[in-house]
Amino acid sequence: MTVIRDTEARRSETPAGVMTTFASPTQGGAARSLWRVDAKPGAAGPPHDFDVEQVWTWLAGGAQVELGEETFPVAPGDTVVMPAGTPRRVLAAEDGYTAVVTAAAGARALTAEGDVIGVPPWIA
Repeated sequence: MTVIRDTEARRSETPAGVMTTFASPTQGGAARSLWRVDAKPGAAGPPHDFDVEQVWTWLAGGAQVELGEETFPVAPGDTVVMPAGTPRRVLAAEDGYTAVVTAAAGARALTAEGDVIGVPPWIA
């Protein structure tokens, strides 16, 4: 059993917000990655994709999720299952949002066109 203390959580910052890794292959030896996203107010992530499914659950704030050809408003308590191979973009509401996300270990980010970007640090 591995216990990862709050003080050991890894934090990665992007222009859109902060990702806090709770568990991953390099943090606790987990087979799945689990992280929190704290998006800045009004932040818009880039259009992108992943090679594995991701599951997002909103804890606070809100967002518009562009997933494939559809757009969904989300609020606290909502969960979105984002299939692999489906372009996505998450646009934070005026007050930002906090979500918890999980994906398979080693999940690779792709451009919206399908070019491999790599494994983000919050998933590694």
